[in-house]
Amino acid sequence: MSIVVSNVLKQYGVQKAVDHISFKIQKGEIVGFLGPNGAGKSTTLKMITGYLLPNEGAISVCGVDVLTNSITAKKKIGYLPESNALYYDMYVKEYLEFVAKVHQVPNLRAQISGSVELTGLQAEQHKKIGQLSKGYKQRVGLAAALIHHPEVLILDEPTSGLDPNQIIEIRNVIKEQGRDKTVLFSSHILQEVEAICDRVIIIHKGNIVADDRLENLRQNGNSLETVFRQLTN
Repeated sequence: MSIVVSNVLKQYGVQKAVDHISFKIQKGEIVGFLGPNGAGKSTTLKMITGYLLPNEGAISVCGVDVLTNSITAKKKIGYLPESNALYYDMYVKEYLEFVAKVHQVPNLRAQISGSVELTGLQAEQHKKIGQLSKGYKQRVGLAAALIHHPEVLILDEPTSGLDPNQIIEIRNVIKEQGRDKTVLFSSHILQEVEAICDRVIIIHKGNIVADDRLENLRQNGNSLETVFRQLTN
């Protein structure tokens, strides 16, 4: 299994942000992680990537325990957080070189050029990140997440701020990456999930309320939107 989350609890005071959830994701799966605001989506993704520690439970990525061997686990993960924190005073290629060096990526020039081309940043690569539109900043974050060829991609709202054409381009990138990687991504755009995913996990108030193939969730002619509203309203 590429991702294993076992009985994980994340608690702040008396509030359970994530309440003893469990799920497994295999290599090659593209899984949509859905839920209303405050449901525990970003908290769960941050725990999988090792940026938050759970109060209870276990998490592994590609067989590596995230809690006891976080550095090794992080090397296997490409992470695009919802906030997409970037260094605005750095040029696009300069930033990607910085990230690549952190990951000790060989053949720097080739890998940077490949990430730039993959995410459609050719026309913007010589600009400062602070000069870019929100959509292109999102592309820089995605390029940084991909530059070290991770086995697992964790994407938190990857199409946020993109125009319709950009959304289609990034959707194609995610689908292509899903051929040999594990992809777990959250989104509020249900059409994106339907276009990319075969499987959907829905979390509500810290609990998983659905985990099934998309075709099973949409039985009886229901749309994903209808199913989502029924489970989280």
